[in-house]
Amino acid sequence: MSHIKIANTKHDVLDLIKNRWSPRSFSDQIIPEKDLHTMLEAAGWAASANNEQPWQYFYASKNHNGFAEIADSLLPGNKPWAQHADVLLVAVARKTYEANQKENSSALHDLGMANAHLLLQASVMGIYGHMMGGFDKAKIVKTLGLTENQEPVIVIALGYLDEADKLEEPYKSREITPRVRKPLSDFVFTHNN
Repeated sequence: MSHIKIANTKHDVLDLIKNRWSPRSFSDQIIPEKDLHTMLEAAGWAASANNEQPWQYFYASKNHNGFAEIADSLLPGNKPWAQHADVLLVAVARKTYEANQKENSSALHDLGMANAHLLLQASVMGIYGHMMGGFDKAKIVKTLGLTENQEPVIVIALGYLDEADKLEEPYKSREITPRVRKPLSDFVFTHNN
């Protein structure tokens, strides 16, 4: 991993979090299915409202028809590099509670927690993920045969890291630019009355 991508934090954040980033350059190395299942199980252990676990994952490995179908839903800014990932995974939120079919207002939050678990587990295993909101939702719904109760939220490209030099611009520059984040003062507010 390029040291330029390790997060430069002001506080003592876990290395696991500092080292997680979203590359665009993926090698041809195949993710073993058992490792993919390990990442998905990590996702399954995320916290969720009423233990609903409202996440669903649909994935396809490269060189399978399903991979091309998912890749076809990606917007033009993601297609050139995401097609080289080993796995494309669609993260879906189930919008209602199973017990009573009422709206689950925490479903998107809970799916986000599951995705974070998945990506942190992947990171420990030397596998990288890049989440993409740039995809045609209607096309994914049709491709996967989703119902009105299933909302495709994000597509995640998974694979092993490769050299930035294999990317064309503007992707190459993004791959080698240091990561930055807003300071805490931009998003943390004290409410001690």
